[in-house]
Amino acid sequence: MAEGVTVRLLGPVTAVRGGMEIGLGSPRRQALAAILAASPGQVVPISRIIDGIWGDDPPRTAEQSVYTYVAGLRNALEPSRGRREPSKVLTGTAGGYRLRVSEVDAIVFTERLDRARRAIMRGDHAAALPDLEEALALWRGEPLPGVPGPFAEGERARLGEARIAAHECRAEALLGLDRPQDALTPLRALTHHHPLRERPRELLMQALLGCGRRAEALVVYEESRRVLREELGVEPSEALRRSHRTALQSGDPGDGRFPLPRQLPRDLDGFVGRTKEIIRLKGLLAPWDDAEPNPLVVISGPPGVGKSALAVRIANLVKDRYPDGQLYVNLRGATVGLPGLAPLEVLGRFLRAFGVDGDAIPADVDEAAALWRSTLAGRRALILLDDAAGLGQILPLLPAPRGTAIVVTSRETLAAGDDCVQLHLPRLSLSESVTVLARLAGAERMAAHPEETAGLVRLCDGLPLALRIAGARLADRPNWSVAALTGRLRDERRRLHELASGELAVRASLAASWSALTGSAGPVDRTAARTLSLLGLLHLHDVTAEVAAALLGAPADEAERALERLADAHLLEPLADPGRYQLHDLVRLFAAEMAPDDAAGPLARALSYFIASARLAVTTMDPHRVQAEGPEVTSSGPHPVRGPDEAIAWLAREETNLVAAAGQAMASPDAGLARLGVALCYSLFWYQQYAHEPVPLIKLNRKALEVCERLGDRLGVYHAHGHLACGLAFQGSAESRTHLEAQLVLAKELGDRFSEQRTLGNLANFLVERGRPEQALGFAGRQLALARRIGAEVGVRYALMMTGRAWQKLGRLAEAREHLDKALAAALRIGDTGQEMSMRMILGEVCLDEGDPAAAADHLGRALAVCRTHGNRFGELQCLVHLSRAHRSLGDPGASLPYVAEAVPLAGELGNAEWRGEAEKEQRIVHELVGVPAVRM
Repeated sequence: MAEGVTVRLLGPVTAVRGGMEIGLGSPRRQALAAILAASPGQVVPISRIIDGIWGDDPPRTAEQSVYTYVAGLRNALEPSRGRREPSKVLTGTAGGYRLRVSEVDAIVFTERLDRARRAIMRGDHAAALPDLEEALALWRGEPLPGVPGPFAEGERARLGEARIAAHECRAEALLGLDRPQDALTPLRALTHHHPLRERPRELLMQALLGCGRRAEALVVYEESRRVLREELGVEPSEALRRSHRTALQSGDPGDGRFPLPRQLPRDLDGFVGRTKEIIRLKGLLAPWDDAEPNPLVVISGPPGVGKSALAVRIANLVKDRYPDGQLYVNLRGATVGLPGLAPLEVLGRFLRAFGVDGDAIPADVDEAAALWRSTLAGRRALILLDDAAGLGQILPLLPAPRGTAIVVTSRETLAAGDDCVQLHLPRLSLSESVTVLARLAGAERMAAHPEETAGLVRLCDGLPLALRIAGARLADRPNWSVAALTGRLRDERRRLHELASGELAVRASLAASWSALTGSAGPVDRTAARTLSLLGLLHLHDVTAEVAAALLGAPADEAERALERLADAHLLEPLADPGRYQLHDLVRLFAAEMAPDDAAGPLARALSYFIASARLAVTTMDPHRVQAEGPEVTSSGPHPVRGPDEAIAWLAREETNLVAAAGQAMASPDAGLARLGVALCYSLFWYQQYAHEPVPLIKLNRKALEVCERLGDRLGVYHAHGHLACGLAFQGSAESRTHLEAQLVLAKELGDRFSEQRTLGNLANFLVERGRPEQALGFAGRQLALARRIGAEVGVRYALMMTGRAWQKLGRLAEAREHLDKALAAALRIGDTGQEMSMRMILGEVCLDEGDPAAAADHLGRALAVCRTHGNRFGELQCLVHLSRAHRSLGDPGASLPYVAEAVPLAGELGNAEWRGEAEKEQRIVHELVGVPAVRM
């Protein structure tokens, strides 16, 4: 058996190795895995595999497809196995395959169930229960979902039946151990999902009788009798009738009477959407199986998201399940100008509602809470606590006795123990938002202008409060078009002003949360308020503690506490990526209104952090690339990266923010901030070049060119021209040469010989790629001479490489190899992996031209590894295509398949038409050679 590999069939078909889940690929590959796993360690004939996947009508290519599925399954199960290394997990034999794994969950489940059945037969329920619970814990959902073929269909039926039997056995074991209460919920679920099965109904009646609930047991029998008659035309079995006779002979518990307060506010007529949330809340507060409700449910979310409306809606939907009273109080946690209700005041209101005399209510909050719990004991009551300021305001009312449920709404995230279920209320979806507007302003009006309506929803951030205000404004102004209001809201300076109607205002709602933080006695709250105002200065997609720390001029841990506090107050939204937070637009606009007048200092600190971090990351990614000169920046510390992988990952994760910050700074009238924006733009150049992102590269550097020309920064102008030339060359634009020639003139005027030789090399590269290798030789020669004269070794290597490239294009392969070999040797001596990568790519092409595909494959394989280390996606694409050609030339087109499989989608992502054509052409050739149709992208 293969140690450490587990195959899981009781749910989605996957494998597990070392605690990590392994995806097994396509549905038919999963079908193969399931067939083999059903007989672990045994040879399964190919004929049985084909029958199990396709049944009686397999395609002609079925056997070939099985080979493909086997190869893919091997790669998934043993990703580190070498190409020629034999598999230890999935081995082939004459006519079949054997899967060696340490465990198959479906087999373990069956063994546990069989052992438990034997224990129940001998009356040992205590021994049976652990086996049954272990067996049922293996299940993760429907067995083999989406897996095609007769084998999977049969297994789904077999395992599904066994799962039901396991639940029945578990209930029988619980009853045998005198634990009927524990058996109720699973038995109700079983009878609900399998209404025609009599055994679960028989066991449910026994459990209810064991709990003293005779009336409910009789109801179960009558329901069973009705269903069996209507659906099958039969009477209940003798076992069910026996349980019925037992119930008729039992006694009935008595009932009591209590005061019945009915305090819930009326449900809103215009309530829209929240279907998913309502379903979940009903499951918690009114379980379909009549189990006890969850004792505490907290509905939290940002200001204006509709927490109170949802709470009132769900409370009215489930109130019949709480016959002993429904209580409501507005705790005024976010009401500007009014203090929040004290816990003792709330306890007093509720106790009086239950008939407790006011004089009998203790003045001590702990004593009053004890009386409250005594009053609720044995009752089924629903309590709605609206708009809690925090946990302290509601803590004395907790926990409620079993059978009673408390629903709390709050702008804060409230962690209130194990019994607490928190529902974070998101913004409304587009369709729900449109419905809100349609109910207020008219459905025809919204439907007539769908694009403007969608724009209005986006500007309202999906907040019900903002949508209600927008709808009310349209209703009050029937002559306004949707586009007219959308246009007014699009002006960010006026948006919060426009989102006000009568007493409703988004700004006021946000201000309540802001005031609670600024007026708090807690230093973390006040720092959080200041952090929010500073975040309004910088228009980013999301923020981290490091960015917030730079804005605050404070340590990162202090900034992180502030961000967490804002997240708890739902003024920031934590993203799926830990440590990242996002401001929605309306909160960002409010934060901008609260921002300090002196913005230059915090912005300069944040930009300096970004510049220092980007420079460090790019240097770590490729230390031999020369970065543009820029202003020295002082930062509390750049983001630390350990190695190229971390550097590239950080740059990829932060690029959206880095580009946004650079653009915002370059648009500033403040010269100092504009210069920092240019420096940030330039720090991204090598990453954007390697990642093949011409659009942001060109857009940013056009702005940098304008700024540097306005500020008279001639060196900055020089760099902008060079960066633009690179981005435009990616797009195949002849404008690239214009910028290179302008750059060369500037380099000479500045007397910057290093920059001059670099530009000569870039001109050589432009010309050789544009099909002018003779002219390229001249520029490469001039670069080589100048680079040697000033001692610029990086320039010497580049000039030799460009000379070799030009000779290759001219068909002079000996001269090309001579120059490229010299360049490669120099790059290897200095450890310049970036240039090594480029030289090996060209040498790979030269070797292909010379008819030496083995040498080509060696160079290109090494180049591909460096491309991936540096994040050079365009170079990766070129290597993949040329590697496929090399393996074809070696007579092994099958080895070319993985390369074209990666190259074609990568070419589509990069959007380079020329190389997309090359990749697709290569794929067609390879697939024709191996007899597999090419996949259309």
